[in-house]
Amino acid sequence: MKLFGLTGGVGMGKSAAAQILAERGIPVVDTDLLARRVVEPGQPALKEIQQTFGNAVVAPNGQLSRSALADIVFSDPAARQKLENITHPRIRDLWRAEAGAWRTQGIPKGCVVIPLLFETSADNELDATICVACSAATQMKRLQQRGWSAEQIQRRIAAQFPIEKKIAKANFVVWNEGSLEILGAQLDCILDR
Repeated sequence: MKLFGLTGGVGMGKSAAAQILAERGIPVVDTDLLARRVVEPGQPALKEIQQTFGNAVVAPNGQLSRSALADIVFSDPAARQKLENITHPRIRDLWRAEAGAWRTQGIPKGCVVIPLLFETSADNELDATICVACSAATQMKRLQQRGWSAEQIQRRIAAQFPIEKKIAKANFVVWNEGSLEILGAQLDCILDR
């Protein structure tokens, strides 16, 4: 099986690319979704996060308060590292298990979406990496559409490698400024190789 890792800057189109790959019949596991799963009520990671960051990061309904936690970890690199030490090993175990199941099933190609792919050295476990990128202006526009303030955007961008570094490390780069059809055509070229 050929296992691709899909990454890129925040707001650059990883989800759109993953959707296109899934439409092409490529199984996809998104670590952002796994990250949500490992912090659901009753999961050990949620308890550990609460013990580390305090009760304010858990809402009255028992769910993780993502906004409260984001305020903490995106303003303090040491706090972000603590969170990553709690969640990243659990997330990695889950995507490894999924990829292992694909191998057992004889699936020829699969994709793991990992925003922090190079930051976590996950590229060492993949056959090839794809970076989705766009201009800073397009990225800013997309993130503003999410309702984030300029400060929130800058903090999230600063929490990742610069896109230029991700591009330099990737095996393949797709430029996501145009339509979904153009993005899909670029991904098709990679899959056909």
